[in-house]
Amino acid sequence: QVQLVESGGGSVQSGGSLRLTCAASGVSDSYYFMGWFRQAPGKGRERVAVLFTAGGGRAQYGDSVKGRFTISQENGKNTAYLQMNSLKPEDTAMYYCAADPEFAPLWLESRPSHWGAGTQVTVSS
Repeated sequence: QVQLVESGGGSVQSGGSLRLTCAASGVSDSYYFMGWFRQAPGKGRERVAVLFTAGGGRAQYGDSVKGRFTISQENGKNTAYLQMNSLKPEDTAMYYCAADPEFAPLWLESRPSHWGAGTQVTVSS
């Protein structure tokens, strides 16, 4: 059974940085996509980043975070990171880790097979 556990959220001032961690268990090592979504109060869920864990670091990003956020994985482990730099108040949201064996359900349809419980990120101006 796949389980995703996020950590690393917190409060930071505008312009600061945070790194989120997603630890996955029960995930196949050979072929999997891991990603991050976020949801702010009163808004819909937004795609943040997706990583092909068996694809040599191939990643895609949502338009609002390109150039500021970086998704990566720890070699040999089912752990994904989201490095968030130059944070803005509009980045304030609950951040969720997600995983799916295929790209389309996770990134194109925002319907991954597995979700974490989320970690809160708050950016103050």
